[in-house]
Amino acid sequence: MHRRDFIQLSSLGFLGLYSCGITNFKNRKKTLGIQLYTVRDAISEDLEKTLERLAGSGFTTLEIYGYNGTFFGKTKNEFQAILKNTGLKVVSSHHTSGILHSEKGTLLNSWEQSVEDLQAIGAKYMVCSYLFPEERTVNNYRKLPELLNRSGEITKQAGIQMAYHNHDFEFEKFDDRQVVYDYILDSSSPELVKMELDLYWISKAGFDPLAYFEKYPKRFPLWHVKDMKAGSKDFAEIGKGTINFKRIFEAGGKAGLDYWFLEQDSSDKDIFESIKISRDYITENSFFYK
Repeated sequence: MHRRDFIQLSSLGFLGLYSCGITNFKNRKKTLGIQLYTVRDAISEDLEKTLERLAGSGFTTLEIYGYNGTFFGKTKNEFQAILKNTGLKVVSSHHTSGILHSEKGTLLNSWEQSVEDLQAIGAKYMVCSYLFPEERTVNNYRKLPELLNRSGEITKQAGIQMAYHNHDFEFEKFDDRQVVYDYILDSSSPELVKMELDLYWISKAGFDPLAYFEKYPKRFPLWHVKDMKAGSKDFAEIGKGTINFKRIFEAGGKAGLDYWFLEQDSSDKDIFESIKISRDYITENSFFYK
């Protein structure tokens, strides 16, 4: 962060998160990452200022979303300059399937160009992030593993790992017999297709992450870390809900955990206040980095 920008942010009160706990992050072996969807409203107003604020809060790695030939409306070079200025690194990127919504940047539209651009900014993972409700048909579920395999073959050539991110609908049965998530795991290549496990959504669906780590070891290098309120099951700050993160993180070796990202889809507070609550809980619990 340039000195001029630091002073400007400080005058705007943007560095309130910076002073608490930042030293802890500098001394950790692992990095602190965030899925940028968490701060999508702030990004729509000012991308660079939002990334500077996250960097000042101790975040070092990002998972991005919305690539469509540009990065949040920025060219590749413009986005790289912002990353360099803030000191942040993109580890992973989210992309939809393109089955029915075939915009540029999806698995079925200009995928090779997407891979080339993500490789250029240093991404290590590209993730199929979501199936729209109208895409969740038996026929599309049956075709999905092969689509993921083909996409993974292309990312592999660029040194990038393909993965699939879950919500809760994947834990339903799509043919009255097989759970969608299990079908994806069983029918896709373990080498070409890894999983980004969203700890909130699997917990909301009533399934145990550790059972999947045992059945499919080393298949879960990416996690989304967010908590769930008791009763309503709404999104909660990490440590303010019902998910036993210590138990899950202790099984990280079995899962093959490589990176994890803080994410909170929505909040009943200012989102940066929620981020601070989650970050403070993380700094107080060393199991997140063991």
